[in-house]
Amino acid sequence: MPRLFIFLSVFIPALAVLWVCRPFLPAFDLVASFPLSWPLAVHPDQKSAQHAHDDDHSAQRPLEAIQFTGQHGPDAPLAHPSGAGVEHVEGQFTRTIVAVGDLHGDLPNAQKVLQMANVVDEEGNWSGGVDFFVQTGDIIDRGDDTIKLYKWMDRLREQAKSTRGTVLTHLGNHEWMNAIGDWRYVPVTEIKTFGSVAARQKMLSTGSIGRSWAENYTTTSRLPLHPSLGPPNTDYDPATEDYVSASALSHTAISFVHGGLAPAYPDLTPFPSRINELSTSLLRKLQQRSQQPPPHPPNPYPGLPHDSTLAEQRLYGSDGPLWYRGWALDPEEKVCKEVDDVLSKTGTRRMVMGHTPDFQKIVSRCGGKIIIIDTGISHAYGGALSALSVTYTLTPVSGGADASKKKWVEKEVVKALYVDREVLLASDVREVVGDFH
Repeated sequence: MPRLFIFLSVFIPALAVLWVCRPFLPAFDLVASFPLSWPLAVHPDQKSAQHAHDDDHSAQRPLEAIQFTGQHGPDAPLAHPSGAGVEHVEGQFTRTIVAVGDLHGDLPNAQKVLQMANVVDEEGNWSGGVDFFVQTGDIIDRGDDTIKLYKWMDRLREQAKSTRGTVLTHLGNHEWMNAIGDWRYVPVTEIKTFGSVAARQKMLSTGSIGRSWAENYTTTSRLPLHPSLGPPNTDYDPATEDYVSASALSHTAISFVHGGLAPAYPDLTPFPSRINELSTSLLRKLQQRSQQPPPHPPNPYPGLPHDSTLAEQRLYGSDGPLWYRGWALDPEEKVCKEVDDVLSKTGTRRMVMGHTPDFQKIVSRCGGKIIIIDTGISHAYGGALSALSVTYTLTPVSGGADASKKKWVEKEVVKALYVDREVLLASDVREVVGDFH
């Protein structure tokens, strides 16, 4: 024991000196950029799945470790007005979207991010500054603010309606883990906020949180950028004749999901209803069990209900939309080769997901077709406070008697917002012809 104290008395001051001198030691940043695997939740049926994935794809793009560069910034974050810099033209249509990734039980950081992105005001109430706010799941686990966060999401959902805004919320793999009874990432301190294990089980199944999951949360969504495609979650089915001869805006939409829409996943279409129907069915079976199983650990892993179908099991599988990490971890050449087929099937231009964190930045791949927005917002990770901003405009440039031949300019600006800066991820412009009123 005395040797341990001697070691610590030397090691800790030395580490402190290195930290202070970090700006002058490039090697320190090199060490800080080594890949991390510890934060990644592991699928319960494949405890070595992540290591196996790493072995099979040795050239995959690594996760980047946090560099502690002061990303959290000041307590009063810099606000990023949605649609700033967009000059309105008569007849122009504009839609603004903000999306945020995993929050993991941290209400204060979540409030900072949403205020920074102009989704909420200083009091945490809906600001009316955006048309759509999207959260991609994993509100629960790793932190103590579970109840507060879900209540806040429900309140924002109702407040948004008063300004014709919309809140889209998703179930992540951690919501599903808790519904199943897999509590591997639940802090003891968080359980105390519910009062007891039994009270927590009830609230997540038949109580207020469980009811909200069933009524207000989906596993995936398709958000059209223009109203001519219908409201959020209007289906796209490439097999139907209507979409074979679709308009120039048929794929003017973004998909949101927690994990990812894998190329080999068999239930992509019709999108998003097929996935969400499976999600609704499986969640109902979990929540309506006659008795909730004792949580794992320390008890055995309960698994999915005995009457779950093969399609429901695949939904929760390692290549299902809740757990898939290929878009984040596979090599650039591989994902860019595969992404267009998935976008074509789902009637979208981009796919946005959380789940696989990069603690420094929002990751854009393949020219912005793939965007991963989990930056470890929660204090459990200490990553970057970030949000994704999408501003879409459709502007008329010529008229005429025949509305079907009217010309428009379409522009989509995608930015990553941080406390102290914003980064342009994509700015796509194209001319389209048609009647899009």
